[in-house]
Amino acid sequence: MQRDVIEWFAANGRDLPWRRPGFTAWGSLVSEFMLQQTPVDRVLPRLDDWLTRWPTPASLAAASPADAVRAWQNLGYPRRALWLHACSVTIVEKHGGHVPSDVETLLTLPGVGPYTARAIAVFAFGAHEPVVDTNIRRVIARAVHGHSDQGPPSTTRDLADMDALLPGSEVSPAFNAGMMELGALVCTAQSPRCEACPIAGLCAWRAAGYPLDDRPRRAKQARYEGSDRQVRGVVLKKVRESTGPVTRGEITPLWPDALQLDRAIISLLDDGLIVSSGDGLSLPTD
Repeated sequence: MQRDVIEWFAANGRDLPWRRPGFTAWGSLVSEFMLQQTPVDRVLPRLDDWLTRWPTPASLAAASPADAVRAWQNLGYPRRALWLHACSVTIVEKHGGHVPSDVETLLTLPGVGPYTARAIAVFAFGAHEPVVDTNIRRVIARAVHGHSDQGPPSTTRDLADMDALLPGSEVSPAFNAGMMELGALVCTAQSPRCEACPIAGLCAWRAAGYPLDDRPRRAKQARYEGSDRQVRGVVLKKVRESTGPVTRGEITPLWPDALQLDRAIISLLDDGLIVSSGDGLSLPTD
């Protein structure tokens, strides 16, 4: 299985910036932040702009949080921009401007969780660690356990499943990437392309006749249209694009539901994405 996945990935993996020789560890960290809950095609142009402007942790740390939020534009979940800025400051102040290479140290950085820490350690530094995202969980659920769906996540169980499959340290990064790519391109949630799968002959789900999974499924994400997330985005866009503080009179026409608008403003203030002064709302400057 490991050999088949690695060989398939070498021939079929997409040409993505973070997979190219010479791509920096800082670039890997930035890309992992941007890829959280955001499709690759939306990330690529923003990643290129970001790394052109801030090619090192020190260059971003020297900018303001407001600059980071503006540069984030429409990627969504804008708190990631603040975490990324805070991350750059920590890397400069505590790690000499160099991205740490081990999982334990990476986990101490702002906004870096178990998946992101392992992804950076593996893909930037070649560490022998299991990496598990939704795509990998789905491939393992089907190929190894015979389930149609990956079910609710469990960090301990999911990492143990992938760790049990890892080949030797020299090729384990390629296997991690290959399993991820297999889930993204072939073993998809809807309409998997089993005829193109390099491990179809080893797949427990296929061998069992593709049984449907009756285990509890993860709840679907609430609709974006009309949600508090949408209102937050509307308010933040107005503040981000303004050259000065935005007054309440400018904010009020943005959304018809005054209570929902107030709730969005309060949550943006609580998250540190905007600040309030006597003149109105603006982005954080320090």
